[in-house]
Amino acid sequence: MNFGFTEEQQLLRAEVRKFLDENVPMTEVRRIAEGPGFDPELHRRMAELGWLGLTIPERFGGAGLGAVDQVGLLEELGRSLVPTPLLSASLFAALLEDAGSEAQQGAWLPEIAAGRRIGTLAFGDEEEWPDPRAIRTVGEPDGGGFLLTGDKEVVADATAADVFAVAFRSPGSEGAEGVSLALVPAGAAGVSVDPNEGVDLTKRSGRLRLEGVRVGEADLLGAPGAAWPTIARAFDRGAVVVTAEGVGAAEAALALTVDYARQRVQFGQPIGRFQGVKHPLAESYVDIESVKSLVYFAAWCLDHAPQEVPLAASRAKAYASEAFPRLGLDTVQLHGAIGYTWEYDAHLYLKRARWLRPAFGDAGFHSERVAALGGL
Repeated sequence: MNFGFTEEQQLLRAEVRKFLDENVPMTEVRRIAEGPGFDPELHRRMAELGWLGLTIPERFGGAGLGAVDQVGLLEELGRSLVPTPLLSASLFAALLEDAGSEAQQGAWLPEIAAGRRIGTLAFGDEEEWPDPRAIRTVGEPDGGGFLLTGDKEVVADATAADVFAVAFRSPGSEGAEGVSLALVPAGAAGVSVDPNEGVDLTKRSGRLRLEGVRVGEADLLGAPGAAWPTIARAFDRGAVVVTAEGVGAAEAALALTVDYARQRVQFGQPIGRFQGVKHPLAESYVDIESVKSLVYFAAWCLDHAPQEVPLAASRAKAYASEAFPRLGLDTVQLHGAIGYTWEYDAHLYLKRARWLRPAFGDAGFHSERVAALGGL
């Protein structure tokens, strides 16, 4: 069996790399990240290239490709640390494909693929949300719909989003029981967004406030009170895609450090010849290759073996959440004093690794899940 990428997948990766090198150098990444946090023109160009609709079905204006095809795109975006809501929009689109009605899909998926609208997920009411008990936003019955009240503390790309997939629960319900999902437009009455101050300026988030926001039956994603399995599948997909993006960032951080170790001379020779430098670099390389294998398999499971996704996703995310923050620290420390300066890029990779660690579950959560799913 051939476990390598196809010629078409390699070509897609190469085209993505070429576009990013020519249009989104690190100076542009810094401009966006330290300024608005989102560039609508860049988003529009990504849509024209088909990146936003890569996994959206063709009948809705997408390319109809799978998670394995998307891995190359995500790795290259991570390698360049591109500030973009593409990942949020992709997860939102996948959720609509999974649980949305034909009318909901027809209304939103073509808009997302064309870059005219951006969607994002608003599940837990706190940052550490993998448990259904973290969903505390209440939906009071109101005729055939609900009135939503609550705050979602950390919503990815909240300030750029046009629509939110909001998780809420029925009054008095606990755990996974009574959890529902609804589409909430950013302009709906009672909706407000406050930007958060995060460690990684390339990954913006915001607090979504819901004050008596009305959603009707047509806004619900699936049956009322039965949304937790849908949320769990979206959570697993999120763990896979952020890990794939993290692989690209980790490879770029390692390349930056290796290049520096070859050039920086101390005691008459490049510092890369010292064991204290080359051993951490070798360990980082092994970690990256290991995470690659795990995330590629998890992406394959998303396309071909959905029953294996929870275990595969947790294996990849648990390893990445441990290894990549360590690699980020090594990146800064092995550069010495220059690694701690704002002008040098080393700290940007450390911050991305710090962002990745809790995103869609930290190492502790996923390690315990691997043990449980493995029968330990």
